[in-house]
Amino acid sequence: MEVMAQESGAGGGGNVLAQFLPLILILVVFYFLLIRPQQKRAKQHREMLAALSVGDEVVTSGGVFGKVTVVGEHAITLHVGSGEIKFQKQAIQSLLPRGSLEKS
Repeated sequence: MEVMAQESGAGGGGNVLAQFLPLILILVVFYFLLIRPQQKRAKQHREMLAALSVGDEVVTSGGVFGKVTVVGEHAITLHVGSGEIKFQKQAIQSLLPRGSLEKS
C-alpha cells in the first residue's frame, strides 16, 4: 500500500505541468501574434512623429490631409485648404509621399 501511495504522489507533479502547458503555449502564441506586432507599430508611430518636419504632408486620424507648417513638442500646425489648423501630434496617422496633396 505504501508503494502505491508514493507512486501516485510522484506522478501528480508531472500531471500539473501537463495541465498548464497548453495555457503557457496559448500565452506565447498571443504574445507573438498580437502583443509584439502592436508594440512594433506603436514604436514606428512614435519614430514617425519624432521625425516630422516642416513641409511634410500628413493625414490625421480624423482624415484631414495637410502640410506641416509648425512642429511643436506636443502640437503640430497643418496648412489645410486656405487656412491652418492646430492638432495634437498623436493625431497624425501617417506620412504621405511629397507632392501627394498637389495631385488630389
